[in-house]
Amino acid sequence: MKIAKIISAIGVLAMTIALLNGFINGSFFDDGSIILNNPWGIVSLVDLYVGFIIFSMWIYFREEKKVYSILWIISVMVLGFFSVSVYVLIALIKSNNDWLEFFLGYQKENLIKDLIKK
Repeated sequence: MKIAKIISAIGVLAMTIALLNGFINGSFFDDGSIILNNPWGIVSLVDLYVGFIIFSMWIYFREEKKVYSILWIISVMVLGFFSVSVYVLIALIKSNNDWLEFFLGYQKENLIKDLIKK
């Protein structure tokens, strides 16, 4: 789990630097129009947002308070994998080195009880 924490922390740092670079040196609307005028730019955006949606399903599943999951999902849709990196790092820290807790969140106990019943 230590390696996962390091990787997600590096992701937070890399995304912070990349976002700052984009905001400081780029123009969201000018550069975005270039991407949207390129077929492979559109493919990249569709690919990206499909990934965001799939990852957001996991957030919604594992979060007990749906308001928090919705706020995280909005953050993912706006800030992308910066938010994902932060979310994963927080989930890893909160899981106390328990992979089931990390992946299942508050659902862990209920799912284990369901398995025992079967």
